[in-house]
Amino acid sequence: MILVPNTTIDPVPGTGLVHANTKENHVTATTERPAAFNVPASVELELTGKCQLSCGHCYNDSGPQMSHGTMTLDDWRAVISECAELGVGNVQLIGGEPTAYPGWADLVDHALSVGLDVEVFSNLYHVTAKGWAVLSQPGVRLGTSYYSVNAGEHDRVTNVAGSHAKTRANIIEALERGIPIRAGIVRCHDGQLEELARQELLALGVHHITLDDARGVGRGSGGQAPTMDALCGNCTRGRLAVLPDGTVAPCVIGRWLGSENVKAQGGLRGVLSSQAWAETAAGIPPKRTATGACPPNDSNDCDPSNTPACVPKYDVAPGPASLGACTPNDSNDCDPSNTPACAPAYGVAPVPVLLGGCPPSDSQSCAPTETPCNPAFAL
Repeated sequence: MILVPNTTIDPVPGTGLVHANTKENHVTATTERPAAFNVPASVELELTGKCQLSCGHCYNDSGPQMSHGTMTLDDWRAVISECAELGVGNVQLIGGEPTAYPGWADLVDHALSVGLDVEVFSNLYHVTAKGWAVLSQPGVRLGTSYYSVNAGEHDRVTNVAGSHAKTRANIIEALERGIPIRAGIVRCHDGQLEELARQELLALGVHHITLDDARGVGRGSGGQAPTMDALCGNCTRGRLAVLPDGTVAPCVIGRWLGSENVKAQGGLRGVLSSQAWAETAAGIPPKRTATGACPPNDSNDCDPSNTPACVPKYDVAPGPASLGACTPNDSNDCDPSNTPACAPAYGVAPVPVLLGGCPPSDSQSCAPTETPCNPAFAL
């Protein structure tokens, strides 16, 4: 069913169908979707817990020793088909490392064949020739994580030596192939060179970059039980996740809140129309109002890989200068990825040389592009 602006969904008496009314064009269409059905715009399909990396902040404890779960290839195909039937706009294949799941390429092809846009969120540690061919198809986007301009720091986050070099090289490869790519930078510890990572990504040609803090879920919880503070408030509101065992969760971060399964009778439609799902949605606090540093630095969004930086800004007061780094690290501009380096300097103390990083990592200048370390980032 195709809806146009100012559309309302009304039941068709005696048919179990609905029709769409619009004040603009008076378009009428039919679908099997119940009138009260709440269709998410995006669905995260967590194909596997297996990953070559073992990031210390990982929300699902993924790693080389983890399994693919109990969802079969046919199970995932059925979920994707149902997403298309329900009117979902796009699916994100995520993990773990989704390309480690046997048949991931078939799932991309299937999603495209039923009219869905696809994002593959990969660590880009290893991409085969076949993988590049799949990712190069129209309708496919790529997402990845990047933690630091410094290879040693990035590798300490992933707990795999050499991961920075491989991910960086494959980011460049994706850009050269013309594959739409976005990057999420997660702040995992104090002093992390995440702002320089953003600058490097921009220099490479990645323009869709978001920043977020590590969430207290999975390995990132430090052994503590997760709480609602880990959520952004958008879970169940336009998004949901299907986990490797078929559990439907509000999002991949809110995984502990899932209670029903797509393999049960009724499938995804049955889950979303259930009382249990309605109660889960009602129990999630709404989106927080930002305080201190603005989003996405303390992001209200739990999916930095899949959401643009906030626009417009939230008009919040700037947070404290972080380790001597100048704004936009502590800026109240909600879109640092599209903001020039700050000027003038805020008079903060210089950052000590961190992990061997050259200036501008230890620079007092708010315009790192105009300071030493040129050419920047060894491009």
